[in-house]
Amino acid sequence: MGLNSLRKESIHEWNEVLNPSRPQIFVGMSTCGEASGVVAVNKAIQDGLEEHGIDAVVNKTGCLGICYCEPLVDIIKPGKPRISYRSVEKTNVSGLLKDYILDDNPRPDLALGAWGQEFKGIPDLFELDFMKFQVRIALRNAGVINPENFSHYLARGGYQGFEKALDMDPEEIIAEIEKAGLRGRGGAGFPTGMKWKLCRKSRNFPKYLICNADEGDPGAFMDRSLLESDPHSVLEGMLIGAYAIGCSRGFIYIRAEYPLAIKRLKIALEHMKRHHLLGENILGSGFSFDIEIREGAGAFVCGEETALMKSIEGQRGTPYSRPPFPAQAGLWGKPTNINNVETWANVPVILEKGAGWFNRHGTEKSKGTKTFALAGKVNNTGLIEVPMGMTLEKIVYAIGGGVCDGKELKAVQTGGPAGGCLPLAKLGLTVDYESLAEAGSIMGSGGMIVLDEDDSMLETARYFLAFIQEESCGKCVPCRTGTRQMLAILDTFIKGRGKPQDIETLLSLGDSIKKTSLCGLGQAAPNPVLTTINYFRGEYEKGINPKLLRAKAHQ
Repeated sequence: MGLNSLRKESIHEWNEVLNPSRPQIFVGMSTCGEASGVVAVNKAIQDGLEEHGIDAVVNKTGCLGICYCEPLVDIIKPGKPRISYRSVEKTNVSGLLKDYILDDNPRPDLALGAWGQEFKGIPDLFELDFMKFQVRIALRNAGVINPENFSHYLARGGYQGFEKALDMDPEEIIAEIEKAGLRGRGGAGFPTGMKWKLCRKSRNFPKYLICNADEGDPGAFMDRSLLESDPHSVLEGMLIGAYAIGCSRGFIYIRAEYPLAIKRLKIALEHMKRHHLLGENILGSGFSFDIEIREGAGAFVCGEETALMKSIEGQRGTPYSRPPFPAQAGLWGKPTNINNVETWANVPVILEKGAGWFNRHGTEKSKGTKTFALAGKVNNTGLIEVPMGMTLEKIVYAIGGGVCDGKELKAVQTGGPAGGCLPLAKLGLTVDYESLAEAGSIMGSGGMIVLDEDDSMLETARYFLAFIQEESCGKCVPCRTGTRQMLAILDTFIKGRGKPQDIETLLSLGDSIKKTSLCGLGQAAPNPVLTTINYFRGEYEKGINPKLLRAKAHQ
C-alpha cells in the first residue's frame, strides 16, 4: 500500500523542472489568462521556439492569482531562478525567448518577479506587496504546477495527507479537523469537524459526500480558479472526508459555465483511477470510494445545499426546510456531508502538517486563511489568500494597491449578492466571520468588490437585489414577494420619487425577509439594502420626492 515509488519518480521529475537541464516555460492557461489572450501567446511561444531552434519544455499552469498582470509566462533556465513575465503579448514573445534563453538578458523591463530572490534587477516575486502579505494554503499549488500533470501534485506533497489518514482511526481524523478549527468556506462558516462527526455517527447507510462547486456570485472566481489550478487538492480532501465519515460515493456539483474546471477535474479523476486512488479497495486499504461530476444549469439557488441535493436527484433545485439536516437525511434521504471547494482543499494540509500548524493563522474563532476574489475599482485585481483577521484596509491598499485612478474609496462589498456594503469608516474591520456579521455583512464564499467615490450605493444595492430577486426559486413568499417589493421601492428612490416613510418600510421588509425566508439565500437577500441604508442613508434621503418633503414640512 502506498505511493512511495511513484512519489520518488515524481520528485525527480519535479526537480528537473526546478533545476532543469533544458529551459522550462510555464504558461498561465486558466480562464483569466485565456480572457487576456494567452492562447495566442502560447501559439507564439511554440512558433518562437521553432524559429530560434530552442529546445524547451512548455508546461501549462493555472492561476497564480495575479490577474491584473495576465497573460503570465514563466521561464526557468538551467541554473537560474524561475522568472514571471507580466502582460505578455504575442508580438514580444519571440524577442523575449531570444533575449533571455539565447542571449542571457532576462529583460527586467518585461519581468514581474523572480521566484524567491532578486535577480539582475528583477525583484523577488514574493516580496511584491500583492504577494508578501498572503499565506497560501488552499492556493499552495495554484499557478505553481501543471494541473494536468499528476506527478507535479504528488511531488509537492500530494496525497500524503490521505496516506496519513489511512493510518488513523476515522474518529482521530475528525478530531484533528475539529482541533484545527476549520470552518466551512462556503459562507455560513459552520464547523467542518462537527459536520463530519454528525454524519459519521449516523447508522443509516449508504452515506454521501458532496463538493459544492456551484459558485455563482457576481465578481467571484475562487472555486473556479482553484479547480482549474489544483483539482487534486480538492479531490484528496474529499477522499479524506469520505474515509472519516464512512461513505463510498461522492459528487462534485459544478456549474456547466466552468468548462475548463470540468475538463481538469475529469483529467484528475482519470489520474486517480489509474493510480488506485478511486474505486474498490483504494491502495489496498479496504476503503472504497468513487466520485461523479454533476453539472448544474447555472441556477444561483442551487448553491444552497438542500436545493443542490434536489438538483443532483434530478428534481427542480428548490430549498427545503431543516431539520432534518443533511448529515441526518440529505441526498435521497440518506446522511450527506457537503463542503465547498476551498474547505476540501484545506483538508489534506491539515492532515499532512497537523492542526497546530493550520490554526496558528487566523483569529480565536476564525482559524486559518480565506481566499478572496478581489475585484472592482482596485488597482491589483486577482485571487488572494490571507490569514483570517487581516483588516479590509490592508487588503485593499497593501495587497490591492489602492483604488484606481487615485480616487477615494467609498465602500467594500463583501459576501456576494447577499453580502453587505461597508463604508470607508469600516476599513479597520478585521475580516473574519464574526466581525463581518456584526457589521451587517457576511464572509460569503469570498467575493470582495471595491467601490469608489463615483459609485451610487442605491444603484449598487439595486444591482445585487435585482440579481437575487431574479435568482429566487420562488418557493417561499418572503423571498419571492418581499424582494420584489423591496426592488420596486428602491426604484422609486433611484428615480427621485421616494416617499419619506419608504426608508422605514425597506428596513421593516428587510427584517421580515431575513427572519422568515426558507433558505440562506432569502435570509441574506436584504443585506445590500440594509447596509446601504445603515451606512449611506443620505443617498436614500436624496432620492425622496422633494414635493413630498415640502408637503411633510408644512403638515
